[in-house]
Amino acid sequence: MSLVRVHNFSISLDGFGTGEGQTLEAPFGHAGSRLVEWAFETRTFRGMGLHGESAGSSGVDEAFASAWKPGIGAEVMGRNKFGPHRGPWEDHEWKGWWGGNPVFHTPVVVLTHHPRPVLEMEGGTTFHFVDAEPAAALAQARELAGGLDVRIGGGVTTVRAFLEADLIDHLHIVLVPIVLGRGERLWDSLEGLEQRFAIEATPSPSGVVHLILTRRAR
Repeated sequence: MSLVRVHNFSISLDGFGTGEGQTLEAPFGHAGSRLVEWAFETRTFRGMGLHGESAGSSGVDEAFASAWKPGIGAEVMGRNKFGPHRGPWEDHEWKGWWGGNPVFHTPVVVLTHHPRPVLEMEGGTTFHFVDAEPAAALAQARELAGGLDVRIGGGVTTVRAFLEADLIDHLHIVLVPIVLGRGERLWDSLEGLEQRFAIEATPSPSGVVHLILTRRAR
């Protein structure tokens, strides 16, 4: 069966995966860009056209960042990764943070209590808006993925929900040396998580630590 993977998911030293107060101008709330600055210079992120046009680095951070795409056939994300809006959709004009050609190039299942019509974008990205629990959302994503792996893209609530449901096989966490103090914490309600996973840690010259959690045999 295909794997369920998380990649490049950054958290602070105190466990927050996003800051408080998300807005259109501040997708990570008061955290600003601090959680993801480690990736800005990598070849992978530069290749997406998100943070400049130079070739980018090819060191430790790039080795981990580049693993997010190969073998992925679909992504699952929460509504607040798709956008900053809450409650019923006022309109369908908002089409995500990524412009007309999002970086995914696969089907994407967006978890929301307020479904809307399927949104087809350039480059093969198709957003499917569903009101579903993790297991049902994963089943739909696997069908869309055509036998390839499924990536859980975030945000914090979505990753935590899939961990609580014991549905994740590979978890790449980037521990960033900042203290946020407030926001959304990843590890809440996940006591004993380390018993389910083999864990490896790789420090980077950029100051972050890459943690790879691989699901132990069931």
